[in-house]
Amino acid sequence: MKCEEVEKGLVAYLDRRANSAERRDVEEHLAGCAACRTRAEEFRKVWSVLEEMPTVEPSFGFDARMRQRVAAEPQRGWFDWFVPQSRLAFSAALLVALTVWIAKLPPSNPGTPGTTTATQQQDFNAIQNLGVLENFDVVTKMDALSDLAPAGAQQPDKSQPNDTTTND
Repeated sequence: MKCEEVEKGLVAYLDRRANSAERRDVEEHLAGCAACRTRAEEFRKVWSVLEEMPTVEPSFGFDARMRQRVAAEPQRGWFDWFVPQSRLAFSAALLVALTVWIAKLPPSNPGTPGTTTATQQQDFNAIQNLGVLENFDVVTKMDALSDLAPAGAQQPDKSQPNDTTTND
């Protein structure tokens, strides 16, 4: 056994509450470890001094006097439970201050709000140019819309001439 394990079971061993296997393990360790043996002797000396001290019995009316003193203590009213303690009030004020401070902080990613606004503007422009808002369900289910390039896709260069020819 290790010294830490013996130290945990030493009081039970000396008090004779340990089972026979634990007692045997502690005795084997104490035979080989001088530090633990010294500690066990110190415990035995302390217990012998404590056993020599007389036992103090409470006086005859101790229980009755104690109950009277407890009864004489001022009782808290039901309203006192709602009165905040100083630590609670301080914690609540600190929480409010922290919440306000965090709400006032600038966003950590400054590009995000602008991107959201630009996306919303593109969506609005797409709907504004649609022209057929009353048949929106029909338009959204058209197969032709799936051929269109997504909004984030790269648009072809307008400087290049189109390959389309007109048949006039």
